Amino acid sequence: MIESTGRYEAAFITACAKANLPFNMVNPIHVKRFAGAIGRKAKTDKLDAELIAHYSEAIQPALSSLKPETMRLMADLVSRRNQLLDMQTSEKNRLQIMPKATQASIKSVLLAIKKQIEKMDDELGKLIESCPEYKAKSDLVQSMPGIGKVSAATLISYLPELGLLNSKEIAALVGVAPMNRESGKYKGKQVIQGGRSQVRTLLFMAMMSAMQCNPVFKRTYTRLVEAGKPKKVAIIACVMWEEKAA
Repeated sequence: MIESTGRYEAAFITACAKANLPFNMVNPIHVKRFAGAIGRKAKTDKLDAELIAHYSEAIQPALSSLKPETMRLMADLVSRRNQLLDMQTSEKNRLQIMPKATQASIKSVLLAIKKQIEKMDDELGKLIESCPEYKAKSDLVQSMPGIGKVSAATLISYLPELGLLNSKEIAALVGVAPMNRESGKYKGKQVIQGGRSQVRTLLFMAMMSAMQCNPVFKRTYTRLVEAGKPKKVAIIACVMWEEKAA
């Protein structure tokens, strides 16, 4: 068992898969909460290893499996593309505040980043076209307003369960399903939590676009806001409706 720690675990799980060794990639939040439940506060590498082993023995989570190579490459390209977009935003912000003497340098960097993003888009398109299963799934999700080829690649690579689970299960997996907060007479507001942040962010931004061109989403959003729902809640409700429709 190994914690999912921002790609540092990738080499280990790949080696396990090639050697036909069973492995489990566990959510570090679950291990942290387990540590709190058993009163573990100290933290060292040795103690962390013991804690993960104890968690595995006590919880016995299901074994993980390695994603297909094409899907892993797609996820890597999407991740790198997001990094480039962050860099692009930073450089654009600098362009607004830095003196004129430095603007030529910033514009050169922006041009290079733009070319790299275009290259990533081309590579993602070729990967999807190379696999009939992914192409069919991409065409299906792109039929929804607000979802383009990059968004489709993100869904395929980060949400491979799409099409295999029902709408409620997918909503919970992504982290857009509202969770009850009740205890005795107390009834708190339902909140969303956990899930796959990359997919949730993608769907949120896609819905912002979809509401501009899809009358169904626009009416649903407007109705919820007029009923007093916060705008963010209304958008998430539209995302859940979109997943159900998909």
